[in-house]
Amino acid sequence: MAMRFEHEFTVPVPVEQAWAVLLDVERVAPCLPGASLDAVEGDEFTGRMKVKVGPITVTYRGSARFEDVDKDSHTLTMQASGKEARGPGTASATVRARLTPAAAGTTAVAVETSFHVTGRPAQFGRGVMTEVGGRLIDRFAGNLADLLAEPSHEPPAAPAAQAPAPQAPAEEAVGKQTVAEETVGEKPPAEEALDLLELAGAPLLKRLAPVAGVLLALAFAAWLIRRLMR
Repeated sequence: MAMRFEHEFTVPVPVEQAWAVLLDVERVAPCLPGASLDAVEGDEFTGRMKVKVGPITVTYRGSARFEDVDKDSHTLTMQASGKEARGPGTASATVRARLTPAAAGTTAVAVETSFHVTGRPAQFGRGVMTEVGGRLIDRFAGNLADLLAEPSHEPPAAPAAQAPAPQAPAEEAVGKQTVAEETVGEKPPAEEALDLLELAGAPLLKRLAPVAGVLLALAFAAWLIRRLMR
């Protein structure tokens, strides 16, 4: 199923600052719900995208690269492709972004996406996927705006030299060491999957309502026939 999206949003920083952050894949990737970054090599990077469809979670593994990056006009093109880790489904996209200065020192971002998907997410249909794509961009824009609004932090100054603290008893030291080992051994939380049903919300329910109505009518007709044949 092939689709084409066009979206626009605004971020609360000047265009030069927004441009620099947009090219920083390691900072931007967490802004996209369901996405995680594995490796970056120059203009190419690999990662994963977790998509939840009801009780089923589909993981896409793929790669992407920047093309036609024009610093003067603040435009770029990105090519991305992926495949289900456990299944035949595929996804590919061409993303074109353009940044322009806006009012009060902000930046307008226009995104044009050509998208092709196969497999279970494609079963939603073009209309639902278009609305899901719009909501996904809205979440990405909100997360990106939050990232850009974060104040820069200066590195903390070195603490002044202090007299050495008295040595803790042996039992207390062992206890602290045990806690430290447990902390180091903890695994980082897994990335949260992108829930398509949650994103689709009311639009999906509207499309399922006629189907549910037909099924209900058929069930009532079958019940009525059984009653008449008794």
